[in-house]
Amino acid sequence: MRIRIINAHTLEPLTGERQERAWLDVVDGRIAGGGVGTPPAPSGDTRIIDARGGTVMPGLVDAHVHLTVTSTDVIDRATWTPGYTTVRALQSAGDMLRRGFTTVRDVGGADYGMARALEEGLAVGPRLIFGGKALSQTGGHGDFRAPLDDSQPCCQHKPDFGRIADGVEAVRHAARDEFRKGAHHLKMLVSGGVASPSDEISAVQYTSEEIRAAVVEAENHNRYVTVHAYHPRAVNQALRAGVRCVEHGNLIDEESIRLLVENDAFLVPTIITYEAMYEAGAASGLSEVSLKKLEEVRAAAMHALEQAHRAGVNLVYGSDLLGALQARQLDEFTIRGRVQSPLDVIRSATSTAARLLKLEGRIGTLAPGAHADLLVLDGDPEQDLSVLVSPERHLRHVIHQGTVTDVAVS
Repeated sequence: MRIRIINAHTLEPLTGERQERAWLDVVDGRIAGGGVGTPPAPSGDTRIIDARGGTVMPGLVDAHVHLTVTSTDVIDRATWTPGYTTVRALQSAGDMLRRGFTTVRDVGGADYGMARALEEGLAVGPRLIFGGKALSQTGGHGDFRAPLDDSQPCCQHKPDFGRIADGVEAVRHAARDEFRKGAHHLKMLVSGGVASPSDEISAVQYTSEEIRAAVVEAENHNRYVTVHAYHPRAVNQALRAGVRCVEHGNLIDEESIRLLVENDAFLVPTIITYEAMYEAGAASGLSEVSLKKLEEVRAAAMHALEQAHRAGVNLVYGSDLLGALQARQLDEFTIRGRVQSPLDVIRSATSTAARLLKLEGRIGTLAPGAHADLLVLDGDPEQDLSVLVSPERHLRHVIHQGTVTDVAVS
């Protein structure tokens, strides 16, 4: 299918370049070219989309989602079959596309089958970059057994957020197994977490030897390791071991920032999830213990973002919202905008995210040859980020790999 967008005000995030009265051609799911002024006559059967002076920019990237966690009711979720879990996950993926996210990175739960269904168009949704199951030590952030539960995890067939692996050899095996199943990256849980029942936020999980074993396997597979981490002891140990990305990082210190910059590593703050869970309170599904841990990381989140931004850390957009709270996926733009310029926030969800995902030149750009992942907006998000936060008012079309989803009422 051929598409031509006319009368556009284009935004190339990486350079900040703007063009008025621009046009873009899309052929076979790729950006075929463009220009300014009156375009040549279209060839063949071409759909014309008149941007009417609105902004055309690359589709958005959310680099921290959990597609399979579409409910915070842990007891109910334990009864879900793989098929039911997948159907709910793909429905959630469709909602994300309609918010403007044309690529998402799942960091715990999604698998090859979901990615294939989306790629083949069997379900409507964004490009899915998945990491399979996250690795957790016994008693770590991915171990949700109650203190009196002595059952042993036995298999990895059921959809779940994580898998338990203890020791260098077990970590090496688990890493190889996730890469065998197509994982684009590997996630390790190296500090305590809000939702997990058995650990403190400051707890350091995994040894440097275990982390390094995973990093070596990732490098051997041309992949990378990202880590869930809050406390600087955990963050810094992981960065010294060679991880490429840190999720959350709410409690990072000056040493963390130095290591992030020196290693050209990436940080994915997910501040909206703390705000959303705090506002929901017990309705978020969190226990009293978890709500206390939530306040600890929530209070420090904005300071960490500000310090990282000032130091020039590679910041990438992430939401980490679970269940019904996923509806607030775009609110992270508002939070980031309190610290960063609109263009910097937009880059975190386009060009910088593309670099983290090793998809530079293919997503997050308007360059010829890139995937035709585009947003047609009424308004200018570089002047006002609420243009992205309110798709019901401003998002007219989402184009994903050349397929048009009409979102807003004209």
